[in-house]
Amino acid sequence: MPVPASICLLRTSAIGDVTHVVPLLRTLQAAWPQARLTWIVGKLERKLVGDLPGVDFITFDKGKGLAGMREVWSALRGQRFDALLQMQVALRSNLLSLGIKADRRIGYDAARAKDLHGLVVNERIPARTGEHVLDAIGSFCEPLGLKQTQVRWDIPVPDEAQAWAAEQLPGNTPTLLVSPTSSHALRNWRPERYAAVMDHATARGWRVALVGGPSSSERAMADAVLAACKRAPLDLTGKDTLKKLLALLSRASLLLTPDSGPMHMANAVGTKVLGLHAASNPHRSGPYSDRRWCVDKYDAAARKYLGKPASELAWGTKIEKPGVMDLIGVDEVVGRFEAAASRLNLP
Repeated sequence: MPVPASICLLRTSAIGDVTHVVPLLRTLQAAWPQARLTWIVGKLERKLVGDLPGVDFITFDKGKGLAGMREVWSALRGQRFDALLQMQVALRSNLLSLGIKADRRIGYDAARAKDLHGLVVNERIPARTGEHVLDAIGSFCEPLGLKQTQVRWDIPVPDEAQAWAAEQLPGNTPTLLVSPTSSHALRNWRPERYAAVMDHATARGWRVALVGGPSSSERAMADAVLAACKRAPLDLTGKDTLKKLLALLSRASLLLTPDSGPMHMANAVGTKVLGLHAASNPHRSGPYSDRRWCVDKYDAAARKYLGKPASELAWGTKIEKPGVMDLIGVDEVVGRFEAAASRLNLP
């Protein structure tokens, strides 16, 4: 099989999934260091990965609609790729891919395709089920003759971000970061339950910090958590950037979060994650490297809301129902916190 001279990766969002693309990119770079790699990525997501070396980035601003697509097509004018890896099945991404010239257009297998995905690709990745999202994305190199056998991120963190994080979290005090808000509101846990776990960690001598983005929904969640806390944590909500958050995560001992982008960012820098899963399956979308500290109520949610065990659901089924996260109790989360603290040899 000839070595491709140029490859275009199309995965524009979201933060977690873009994080999952990085190991694939590393696999391609290791196998074919001379290949020209171009990644079409979202505007926000580029702030996380846009400084990866050896990659040409093209920003897709989805907020601009068709005008944003035209900007991408204009940036690609005159280029043709040996292969396009079309790693997003949403209709918008499928339409965006129509303006990308490539000999080989590799997409998802029929079971995972939707929104006319099959009309914009001419090859497919192997049909599998039961895979973590990162492994599914990693399999996009297989039609090219490769196999992703190593998972490596090494996302750059600027010195200024590291210095800022060190100012916020100085020293080596065991630190619990809490990122309470998912972009999917029905994955969020109750503020008072976060507060109870945070108070427990503080009472155990841990430093606790609340993190989140600048959106109004994240600020509202942070305020609700803070109001319920008996012991005030450090509030860094809205004060960081994606790079600063990476730096904070690298200094933390443990991250408490629902299924969200920060979960996968933490995993990428080697920080343990206490993930809260009821609306989504942790074996598909939990922290890739280590899910031992997660609370898994996905099967209980399947039985309560869908009337069948998780094993009988189609892989990837979301159970984003009102109240589903209430299946996760404070005592269970405290138990996982204690287990993680013990395993990490922390107080």
